[in-house]
Amino acid sequence: MIGAAAALFIIGSPVAHAQQATTSPGASSDDESLSQADFKMLTDIRVGAIKAALQLTPEQEKLWPAVEAAIRARAETRYRRLAALGEHMDQGNDVDPVQLYRQRADVLTERAAGLKKLADAWQPLYQSLTPDQKTRLRVVTVHAIEGLRTAIENRAMDQGDEEDADPGMLPY
Repeated sequence: MIGAAAALFIIGSPVAHAQQATTSPGASSDDESLSQADFKMLTDIRVGAIKAALQLTPEQEKLWPAVEAAIRARAETRYRRLAALGEHMDQGNDVDPVQLYRQRADVLTERAAGLKKLADAWQPLYQSLTPDQKTRLRVVTVHAIEGLRTAIENRAMDQGDEEDADPGMLPY
């Protein structure tokens, strides 16, 4: 439990900061926007926290690379999406609602595919986890989701539109 508690503290702060910092992806670097290097560092921290909390056995270690690759792929996709959104917002073009809906549908399709790959990668490892490891994973996941919800609520309040909060933006 001490390892899980430490992982919670390690993962919580960077995840909340990453979410808050990406609320205005088109912002300049003085406005808390994360660079790609910072984003990768936060991904490294999240991956490390999850792995530390699980305390994998040597047999389970063999299943970890697929999970880590899927987490990193989702993080990279998210960074690219936020960067593209920031560039689009910087252009200040008129908004075409139909095109906006199509782009949103494409993003949701891409996110769904990424989540499926993540679930597929986790399946064999999750089946091999002990009850204690599953508990630690749940604790880390619940803490990450709570931090994410707070960040999303803060973003929605900053934007003045609480209905736009998207709880599907899980950090991994």
